[in-house]
Amino acid sequence: MKIDKETIKKIAHLARLEFDESSADKMSKDMSQILDWVEQLNEVDTEGVEPLTTMSSEVNVMREDKVGNHLSHKEALKNAPKRDSEYFRVPKVLESNE
Repeated sequence: MKIDKETIKKIAHLARLEFDESSADKMSKDMSQILDWVEQLNEVDTEGVEPLTTMSSEVNVMREDKVGNHLSHKEALKNAPKRDSEYFRVPKVLESNE
């Protein structure tokens, strides 16, 4: 399957990506190769094959939850680089548009 430059531009816009013309050519070739590979997978006979929920037969071993020692509020604030009364001070990460 061949992906044209218009499709690449549309995908780039949706993914919020920017690249130059030569990168767009390379991206078009790479995506076409990926889709060709997926088309090959469609040719595989999967009749009677159960779907997988995981690619590994490993079993995740969970540990039991246990109540343990924890820092008091005062002890935790002792190591804070900046604090304001009873709270940690952190840099602002959101800006208001107002």
